[in-house]
Amino acid sequence: MTWKCPKCGRAFARQDQDHYCIRPDTIDSYIAMQEESVQGKLREIREIIHTAIPDAEECISWSMPTYKKGRNIIHFAASKKHIGLYPGGEATTVFAEKLEGFDVSKGTIRLPYTRELPADLITEIAQWCYEAYKK
Repeated sequence: MTWKCPKCGRAFARQDQDHYCIRPDTIDSYIAMQEESVQGKLREIREIIHTAIPDAEECISWSMPTYKKGRNIIHFAASKKHIGLYPGGEATTVFAEKLEGFDVSKGTIRLPYTRELPADLITEIAQWCYEAYKK
């Protein structure tokens, strides 16, 4: 049995599946589409990453805010209980010791809304990714 979104008409396997009826085309529009309660954290992580790697281009890739320099460097995205930071599997391995205490899986760091964002660590990871992945 499928569920059809009453706004956009797309069909999904799960009832009330989260999705974008209208895909964001900028990071500003992405943030504006999120719950008001998390928009501040999203703006904060955006500023941290932008300050860390100012030469990277901001864009939307895979429906997520993305920073790229010839190729994708790092992404972030809102989830129900956290912001997902996606620096890639190599980065999560390199920073494994510093990421102790965070929910991490290959290429994904989950930053709960209930905790302060670790700005220095995000900066370090973003800069490492920039140097490792830029073209």
